[in-house]
Amino acid sequence: MSNDWLELENNVIVVTGGSSGIGYAIVKELLGHGANVFDLDLNPSDFDDERLNFIKCDVTSGAEVDVAIENIIAKFGHIDGLVNNAGINMPRLLVDSQNPHGQYELSESAFDKMFAVNVKSTFLLSQAVGRYMAKQKQGVIVNMSSEAGLEGSQGQSIYSGTKGAINGLTRSWAKELGEFNIRVVGVAPGIMEATGLRTPAYEEALAYSRHKTVDDLRAGYKSTTTTPLGRSGHLYEVADLVSYFLSKRASYITGVTTNVAGGKSRG
Repeated sequence: MSNDWLELENNVIVVTGGSSGIGYAIVKELLGHGANVFDLDLNPSDFDDERLNFIKCDVTSGAEVDVAIENIIAKFGHIDGLVNNAGINMPRLLVDSQNPHGQYELSESAFDKMFAVNVKSTFLLSQAVGRYMAKQKQGVIVNMSSEAGLEGSQGQSIYSGTKGAINGLTRSWAKELGEFNIRVVGVAPGIMEATGLRTPAYEEALAYSRHKTVDDLRAGYKSTTTTPLGRSGHLYEVADLVSYFLSKRASYITGVTTNVAGGKSRG
């Protein structure tokens, strides 16, 4: 199928955290559709494409976000889409009976960091971009959630909580912004193929919080018993859905969060 089907060519789309992981796959997909993409991240990506514009930005800083969005408007005059993808996951236990106040028990600093990157950035970007979209009377905001935000996740309670918050923001902002012809939708990936973000430190923390070894944890990634489709998801499958939601093909879809998890659930 031709990339022209989505008609995203020359659209101006902002992606936070677009230099790695799912964000990288989203940026790649959007560039393939001919969009002008702005990657707001602390680290640049390795894309060599004239349509990619990298802006170094701490997305938890309102001042830096405002400057970045103003620069985009100054260059193109409009923003068609925003993908709130930037996120961080720090596996921790609420109570670590083996090592109270230890490395893998939740701390105030871990709580604050996850909510700042995952939720505060979504608020800051959506408000800054939403103000221009309201003047334009059109636009799409895609909030990246997670299956963990819908189902919960052992050892990842605060991460799950941030994604649950994202789901609430998606529903509420869709109701608020609909009068301006702005759609707000969520995408919730499940177990995906490995990326550079699945670091040894992350795996060690998650394994500890689930009372497993790292080897047991890695074996679980390959298990398909809880996923009806029998495999992990590909990053491009998330990017495909995000691109669809950003297009006019999804013009009557708003206020929902769609799971991309191969049918995986608690049942």
